[in-house]
Amino acid sequence: MHLLKEDSFFEVLARYPACCVDYFLLRDEEPYQGEPSHRKAVLCAMAHACDPEEEPWKTEPEKAAAEQISAADLLAFPDEPWKHDRHGTVFYDNVYEDGKIPYWYAFLEPPYGTGAVVRHGRIVRNAYGREDFETVNTALFPRGTDRLTVYRWSTNWSAYFDDGHEWWGAACWSIYDPEEDRYAVILVSATD
Repeated sequence: MHLLKEDSFFEVLARYPACCVDYFLLRDEEPYQGEPSHRKAVLCAMAHACDPEEEPWKTEPEKAAAEQISAADLLAFPDEPWKHDRHGTVFYDNVYEDGKIPYWYAFLEPPYGTGAVVRHGRIVRNAYGREDFETVNTALFPRGTDRLTVYRWSTNWSAYFDDGHEWWGAACWSIYDPEEDRYAVILVSATD
């Protein structure tokens, strides 16, 4: 399993400097084997997630539990994601349960927002919208999402997720794209 560092996806992602989602693209020399291949991809991504100048994240990979979900579940976007605070500021409403932060929310609503903008006389805490989420995912899955195999992983197995457990949220997904013959691993963990 090796990391793919040169891909046009990263050029698209560079347009979103406030994004706090970590994306890893990987290719395996061995044939696809379902969940074991996903586990291998997740562990490889985690090894690359830490700063090489620092000690590696403490991990207990045997605790990592996978649940297969559909690509539609991963990429789901609510019809009305907005919420208003008492000052009239508009922000994305996080409706996650059991500490499972949705992918759309992780991309669109990092702890400090993505830059306030004014739309129709209201302050919007976030400059990214649904179109940006779709742009990134079109670049991530350039041949479509019909054949993707997706696993959502528990986040109790690595210190990488500790910040997210503190407040904002943590998530881990692995996606195998047979059209591109590659894996995408999406890691999320942040706090204020």
